[in-house]
Amino acid sequence: MTRKKTTLAMTILSGTLLAGPGWAAEVPAGVQLAKVQHLVKGNGAEPATLDPHKTEGVPESNIQRDLFEGLVVSGPRGETLPGVAERWETDDNMRFVFHLRADARWSNGEPVTAEDFVYSFRRAIAPQTASPYSWYLEIPTIINASAILKGEQEASTLGVTALDERTLEIRLAQPVPYFVTMLAHTTTYPVNRKVIEQHGDNWTRPGNLVSNGAYTLSDWVVNEKIELVRNIHYWNNEKTVIDKVSYLPIASQNAAMNRFLAGELDLTNEMPIEHFKRLQKEHPQEVRVTGYVGTYYYQFNTRKPPFDDVRVRKALSYAIDRDVIARLVMGQGQKPGYTMTPEIVDGFTPPTLEWAGWSQKERDNRARELLNEAGFNKQNPLKFELLYNTSENHKKVAVAVASMWKKHLGAEAELVNQEWKTYLDTKTQGNFDVSRAGWIADYNEASSMLDLLLTTHGNNDGKYSNPEFDALMKASRAIVEPEARNAKYTQAEEILAEDMPIAPIYQYVTARLVQQYVGGYPDNPLDNLYSRDMYILAH
Repeated sequence: MTRKKTTLAMTILSGTLLAGPGWAAEVPAGVQLAKVQHLVKGNGAEPATLDPHKTEGVPESNIQRDLFEGLVVSGPRGETLPGVAERWETDDNMRFVFHLRADARWSNGEPVTAEDFVYSFRRAIAPQTASPYSWYLEIPTIINASAILKGEQEASTLGVTALDERTLEIRLAQPVPYFVTMLAHTTTYPVNRKVIEQHGDNWTRPGNLVSNGAYTLSDWVVNEKIELVRNIHYWNNEKTVIDKVSYLPIASQNAAMNRFLAGELDLTNEMPIEHFKRLQKEHPQEVRVTGYVGTYYYQFNTRKPPFDDVRVRKALSYAIDRDVIARLVMGQGQKPGYTMTPEIVDGFTPPTLEWAGWSQKERDNRARELLNEAGFNKQNPLKFELLYNTSENHKKVAVAVASMWKKHLGAEAELVNQEWKTYLDTKTQGNFDVSRAGWIADYNEASSMLDLLLTTHGNNDGKYSNPEFDALMKASRAIVEPEARNAKYTQAEEILAEDMPIAPIYQYVTARLVQQYVGGYPDNPLDNLYSRDMYILAH
């Protein structure tokens, strides 16, 4: 039996991985808990859905991690830990067998079975579900996933099989050594077939929703709150301390900050950047900043002139002063971004890109040359729309970047602000010129960032396509040795630097306010927070 452990995830070469120590609320001995265990979180936006197979955004995933549990979960440091599956084995990284817990239960008390996962995987990939993340099951080459997405096979042919009530088999077309780490994602969560068939699209409403995570849905008032309560049938309920969780869709970071300071919020989703230094000084124990496996970038609609011209894309990218954005506009520890994959990703070594080593003056000069070659100048200035979703921080970045483009290129960017749901629809339909975007890794591996630029990727809203890039990423999946696999990722980043389908701007950090009485708050690089891991101290 051979096992190789990476920094933040388990890469299984062969053999069996057994369940490790417990991972719920670990309350230190002698700590006094508050009588009322109610956690109130700011969530940034009203979720578009609570259906895990129709989700693509962070606001939705935050809630679904509490409601549902997949085969594995993300640990406090981003490591992969057993979830509904207490153990699993593989000999070739192509056939994986998962053994489900005997005490895994839905919130209605019924057992969670292997057949529930078969139904859920098939539902997630079926074209009629219209899942924005259906591609997620194609990426690791689950048998027949590609053919199903193309309409050439039925969802029932997907390589996911229930061997018996508690044993699940998943078969891949080629070896993918990091496959298990992918299974903590919302797209792989089980859903209850009976409930969906009974209630249809209303299955996620209070009173209808049946979940298998540490919590279940008790109330949902649109644009006001979503409330969850303990799922008494959850297999690890005895180690869960928080009894009730409230998610508040507060889009304004200033409003969230004020409610936090007034004691009405236990955690904020983000922090207003203009107050960051003051808050650090006045509330140092409440300001929590951690590394985050994600990149903030601008996305070009590569099928829409003039953004089908690489010279235009490069010119706009070069003219963004990333140091100013990261250090002065954001100023919370963000790093300038020149690649899609941030440095914090486990095992990744960024390539040495020529343009990243230029001074900003050199970049601006080259940008003007490129834009002039593309036919844009003072007499014929480049004019376009820059789309972003409602957020003070996004607006500040957009204003700063638009000013840079205007000053150094004479380009005129009209800022277009849309609320979250509309923004997602606009991007999906391709009705934009340049759009603000951000991508947070679904698992701590560079492929989770780079796959976004694959021709067939469901979230490739800019419609970038390069066969060489696609082939490189396909070849990387079969490479077991992490160093050799990461060498392919470095090459992929070099291709992106030449094609510039996106303009990376900065590498994310997680910066939020957390009350001192919240125990169990993790420094998770994926920012995968589970309320079941936390507790409220007496205060």
